[in-house]
Amino acid sequence: MFGSRVQDEVEMQRRPNNRIFPDERQNQSKPLYQAVRADRFGANRLDVKNPEKLKVLNEGNKPWHQRILDPGSNIVLRWNRVYLMACLFALFIDPFFYYLPLVRKYDNGSSCVAKDQGLSIGITIVRSLADLFYMLNIAIKFHTAYVDPKSRVLGKGELVVDIKKIRRRYIRTDFFVDVLAAVPLPQVTVWLIMPVIKRSDDNVRNTTFALIIVIQYVIRMYLIVPLSNQIIKAVGVVAKSAWGGAAYNLLLYMLASHITGAIYYLLSVERQITCWDQQCLLEFKNTSCSLRFISCENIDSNGYHEWQKNTGIFKKCDANNNNISFNYGMFYSALNKGAVSSPLAEKYFFCLWWGLLQLSSSGNPLVTSAFIVENTFAIAIGAISLILFAQLIGNMQTYLQSVSKRLEEWRLRQRDMDEWMRHHQLPAHLQERVRRFVQVKWLSTRGVEEESILQALPADIRRDVQRHLCLDLVRRVPFFSEMDDQLLDAICERLVSFLCPENTYISREGDPVNEMLFIIRGKLESSTTNGGRSNFFNSIILRPGDFAGEELLTWALLPKTNVHFPLSTRTVRSLTEVEAFALRAEDLKFVANQFRRLHSKKLQHTFRFYSHHWRTWAACFIQAAWRQHQRRKLAESLSRWESYSWWSEDHPVANKPRQEGTSSGGRTIAEGAIAHMHKLASASRRFRAEDTAIRRLQKPDEPDFSADHFD
Repeated sequence: MFGSRVQDEVEMQRRPNNRIFPDERQNQSKPLYQAVRADRFGANRLDVKNPEKLKVLNEGNKPWHQRILDPGSNIVLRWNRVYLMACLFALFIDPFFYYLPLVRKYDNGSSCVAKDQGLSIGITIVRSLADLFYMLNIAIKFHTAYVDPKSRVLGKGELVVDIKKIRRRYIRTDFFVDVLAAVPLPQVTVWLIMPVIKRSDDNVRNTTFALIIVIQYVIRMYLIVPLSNQIIKAVGVVAKSAWGGAAYNLLLYMLASHITGAIYYLLSVERQITCWDQQCLLEFKNTSCSLRFISCENIDSNGYHEWQKNTGIFKKCDANNNNISFNYGMFYSALNKGAVSSPLAEKYFFCLWWGLLQLSSSGNPLVTSAFIVENTFAIAIGAISLILFAQLIGNMQTYLQSVSKRLEEWRLRQRDMDEWMRHHQLPAHLQERVRRFVQVKWLSTRGVEEESILQALPADIRRDVQRHLCLDLVRRVPFFSEMDDQLLDAICERLVSFLCPENTYISREGDPVNEMLFIIRGKLESSTTNGGRSNFFNSIILRPGDFAGEELLTWALLPKTNVHFPLSTRTVRSLTEVEAFALRAEDLKFVANQFRRLHSKKLQHTFRFYSHHWRTWAACFIQAAWRQHQRRKLAESLSRWESYSWWSEDHPVANKPRQEGTSSGGRTIAEGAIAHMHKLASASRRFRAEDTAIRRLQKPDEPDFSADHFD
């Protein structure tokens, strides 16, 4: 029998631990699934009625291409941030394709249009690397769960983790937009489409190229909006700090200036080509002008040198010549200053400055010609600049005001407090004390209400936060260092911060004590007069690690606690700015009632050793004992002198040999003995009087550290 039982137990250990639910006991043919997903608090949600919801989001035994990601997990949130940075980088890279065409000028005064080959290679490589992030995002979306819209009636809703449903929904919604954003259209256009265009007009090729980039640029800008909304929905803000949010909005504004300057550069090149085309058509009959000679690819062709000697289009389209008839409009600045033929760095910063200037001024300084494309571009600048500038100013103001919001609130509160004190005619020294307290509290908390923040948290999170904030500081207190972790957690959970400016009375002798203070920083003076009796004063300095208000601990450890709080036996005053933790009376009573480990002889000895009440009483007790010893010695000495004086009176002959030198020797010795006896008697009375005053100091109440009354 025992052998079969052992075999059964071994067999059960070999089998996998499968949890069977009531529905599965009835129908064993149903597939068995384990936990579905873990929510933020670590609880597993399980629904056996719907097997599609039982699939694990991050099941380790499945291959990577079948795993499902939780949209609210930290992995997806980190990827969204990385993907947002990649999108911004791609938006910064794309406008550089507009800088590919350039105007080359030669010493003989001729010019031609060429393509920057080095820039085209570099920008193609960088753009291809940025496209990889868009492709990777498509793959991630195919494996990211979504919330069922029908389940949003209450709470966050239920996640759909069926990979087929996820893919089907993604294809119906955002798949085609993401594909259009990920397709390398500029690279294909630069290296495949533009070289096969047979027309010799460079404006046609540049316009086609510009339209393709603009369309994809708008799509990529559109993707930033839902991506930012996802991040805001998950964590509340895009940037974690106020300055980061301001920098993010400024970056978007600079990107708008960047694309505006790039378009301006490309239109400037096209405007130069347009002038050449018009002048070429006018002199076609005389010089047999051909539009293909404008391209630098044809400068070695037959007839180019002869046409170059006879043509006048370069002089008639020179922007530096004020006598030309062609109106360049808003592009005159770029052509006149040679931006279209400058190196990349020079023309980039010139165009970036031009775009930033126009967006900041809503296109006010623009002087346009009658060219339709030019006026359309100017209208777009004026309309978009108003929207972007308003959004920039609004967001920047919101983020920057959040930095100084606390400071402004504190300034207004301080102003209201000053008006209130002046209205009630408080004395100057009292007003200064109030201002000092407000300043100390502001420097310590920066206007943050710590208690309200902690109370809004769940109990377990609040307990962990309090433990992190208070445990190391609480262990510095010798009385707490003897306690175990569970008791310290209970105490840390109920500690509150306490701030006190310099020269402030925390408690006075005879006042009720409603909290116990544990000093973290600063110094306190604790003094007592033993109930106001004369000829008695005791003062000590409390430093970090000490505690005040120990009468409350005695009160809390009593078996039958009175409703009234104990009276303070000492006056506590701050010598410097003090930071401490306060343990209120009801919290201390709760800890004392709930934890038996607080009632131990070890804690009793620790309490007595570090208690200033017990130290003062012990010092007075030692002084009384020492004076009692001194009084006993005086009494013995007085008795000896009395016996000696009595013996000398009864035996005068024995003392005669010692008194031969003087006639009044016996009387002198007797008088000295009597004087010494009077001195001893007065000292004894003084010791007895001082001992009586010391004995008036009552012994501190003994806390009941035993746990018998809790049984």
